[in-house]
Amino acid sequence: MKQLLEEIKLKNFLLLTVAGLINAFGVTVFLAPVKLYDSGVSGTSMLLSQITPEQLSLSVFLLIINIPLFIFGYKKQGAVFTVYSIYTVAIYSLGAWLITDVLPLDVALSSPFAGNDLLLCALFGGVISGVGSGLTIRFGGAIDGMEVMAVTFAKKIGLTVGTFVMIYNVILYVICGILLNSWILPLYSILTYYAGLKTIDFIVEGIDRSKAAMIITQKADEVCETLMSTFESGTTRIAAKGGYSNQDKTVIYFIVDRFQISKMRELVHKIDKTAFITIKDVADVYKANM
Repeated sequence: MKQLLEEIKLKNFLLLTVAGLINAFGVTVFLAPVKLYDSGVSGTSMLLSQITPEQLSLSVFLLIINIPLFIFGYKKQGAVFTVYSIYTVAIYSLGAWLITDVLPLDVALSSPFAGNDLLLCALFGGVISGVGSGLTIRFGGAIDGMEVMAVTFAKKIGLTVGTFVMIYNVILYVICGILLNSWILPLYSILTYYAGLKTIDFIVEGIDRSKAAMIITQKADEVCETLMSTFESGTTRIAAKGGYSNQDKTVIYFIVDRFQISKMRELVHKIDKTAFITIKDVADVYKANM
């Protein structure tokens, strides 16, 4: 318990509070009024709240479905993650209740901001709820218990976590279509899911990703010196041997901003015309404090 208290951060709780409220705003103001569906447990809770007695609201289902899933995943995810997640879901549930039952926002029949425009509701609902979900992940928790189930069971049945979640959502939207006897709302909900997914990527990984360059060259000294002096950034050398030529080569690992790729490529090929360069995305770059 003492170790848990030492690991938990007040700053994270404050940001998770914001995340839960943002998610509640996106779902209750843009999605629920026009019967569009979020993904995972959130979408399941929205559907159940529509086909059960009024007392069983979205807020109730968010708690009774999510909390057991997070507790189930406690051993795999750890105590801090579980505490953060349950707290965020509680805030999400509280926010949904305040918006639908307390605040003077009329969300009974249509979105207060987008009316009955399904496209606007799907896009803005997905983006806003994606911001909430992304912030939750970035600060140590999760707002949907389905993510925990995916991490726990996906590999056991030979699936990736993303595929597991996608299959669950497809099944959810098919059930929604059957129960509603209409495929318009489930199809628009797929847009919501996609918008939310891309937004989560932006929030968690950063909108402006860096790039990692792998440069294979026989003129490593000159290339490294030019890159470090031009971009004021360090390089890492890895010894290698050409598979075809059997000659000694050097692989230079270098992080560069995407706007600087063209200049970096020009500089390298000016020094070594035979240099081989590959580029890939880097989600985050962490620098040690010296």
